[in-house]
Amino acid sequence: MSVLLTATCAVPAAGAVLTAALPAGSSESRRRTTKAVALGVSVVTLALAAVVATRFDPHGTRFQLNESYSWIRSFGINFSLGVDGIGAVLALLTAVLVPLVILASWHDADPGPAGPDGSFENRRRTQGFFALILAVEAMVVVSFYATDVFVFYVFFEAMLIPMYFLIGGFGDRAGGPDSARQRSYAAVKFLLYNLLGGLVMLAAVIGLYVIAQDQGFGTFDLPTLTSAIADGRLQLTGTAEKALFLGFFFAFAVKAPLWPLHTWLPNAMGESTAGTAVLITAVVDKVGTFAMLRFCLGLFPDASKTFAPAILVLALVGIVYGALLAVGQKDIKRLVAYASISHFGFIIMGVFALTSQGQSGATLYMVNHGLSTAAWMLVAGFLISRRGSRLIADYGGVQKVAPVLAGTFLIGSLATLSLPGLAPFVSEFLVLVGTFTRYPAIGIVATFGIVLAALYALLLYQRTMTGPVKDDVRTMPDLKLRELAVVGPLVALTILLGVYPKPLTDLVNPSVNATLSQIHQTDPAPAHPVAATSGGEQK
Repeated sequence: MSVLLTATCAVPAAGAVLTAALPAGSSESRRRTTKAVALGVSVVTLALAAVVATRFDPHGTRFQLNESYSWIRSFGINFSLGVDGIGAVLALLTAVLVPLVILASWHDADPGPAGPDGSFENRRRTQGFFALILAVEAMVVVSFYATDVFVFYVFFEAMLIPMYFLIGGFGDRAGGPDSARQRSYAAVKFLLYNLLGGLVMLAAVIGLYVIAQDQGFGTFDLPTLTSAIADGRLQLTGTAEKALFLGFFFAFAVKAPLWPLHTWLPNAMGESTAGTAVLITAVVDKVGTFAMLRFCLGLFPDASKTFAPAILVLALVGIVYGALLAVGQKDIKRLVAYASISHFGFIIMGVFALTSQGQSGATLYMVNHGLSTAAWMLVAGFLISRRGSRLIADYGGVQKVAPVLAGTFLIGSLATLSLPGLAPFVSEFLVLVGTFTRYPAIGIVATFGIVLAALYALLLYQRTMTGPVKDDVRTMPDLKLRELAVVGPLVALTILLGVYPKPLTDLVNPSVNATLSQIHQTDPAPAHPVAATSGGEQK
């Protein structure tokens, strides 16, 4: 039995423990050692995740590289791991982003400025900060690889703890005089919303186990349960299936975040460092949309089809609502947060359109949104750290004094509005096509979100980067080598996957087709099929 998946999960977990255990101190050499260890661990994790993705055979069985270790025998719970194409791609995305987040956050946990008594702000403990980042990575990767429903639930909830401390304990220093109070509020709101979703999901997990056990399936093993449900050996009554579906979906919708369960996200991203904000929206939130595909559709196929129209309406509202609020924002980070709410609406719409194009597009959107939003947010973080303000009105003319920073920010903005040739365009196009073939009215209205995306993305660029140079911007330095090392790979991947997305689609499509087969769903027939012709005459 291979231990590759376990190693990919264990390396960042062990790295988190090692980083936290390093000797504390305020000296630069000790902080540099901590950062180097965390970065090295994340690079090793990236190498392992890449090996997993390359060893996955798109033409093989759905779950590969399977591992299973007995955990709680009396309840049939095993620490089971297995990877499909979607999980492999999203785990690789996580592994790509974490080293870049660590590099971007290189000085975010350094001691703060000296106080009136000459002491430094020591609450920003370097070891704790980077250990928390690695802990989040480990838990997210386990969530993408878990094939036991209970194991998934445990790590789905456990990742909230390190994220809570990252938001509340290591927030944005440009937050103003009330920043400590605002960080605390944002962290508590994040935790309470997601804990509520998790408690509802726990009730559904227990309910599923009880029903399955009554029919001779005393297990939490996902492949066993989905196979038994698909072929009728495990039967859920209509009411029970709908209730269980809603229990799972509620937790995933909170984390996704789907309107109207989204209100924690702007607070959390606004008060976090740029690196933590990327972890929230590009890594942790993806677990919610991924779980909709894997668990909601796989375990509750009939309920998924029943609730799909209602969920599509909520996703559509989220697309337009998030974009409209992004247009009116004065705070750069909150603008990116509301833009992400709009983008997650597209992802969820693709999942529940229940078409191959929609679900392939939704999976690609998870990856492409992660890359483009990471680039956009991290460059915004570099900008904010130079000026010390998150307010759009405090900027102007940046492109004249920091052209490289402005250029990378422009690429991030254009990717956000899904410019053809950049990665998000491919996924957004597939989502809209897949939705239109089954729900044309929803697909048409959703295109309005593209127009609004162009509005908020270009207005943000215009107001911060062009025009007269503000006095406080005149001495702003351009991107440094470390910052270029962060942004360069994101820009390169955004362009590469926009031009050549085939490596991702080859991995993703078999898993999408397997999901549609599980729920007995096929793509709608074209409304106007191409007629066969013979001798120039239509038959």
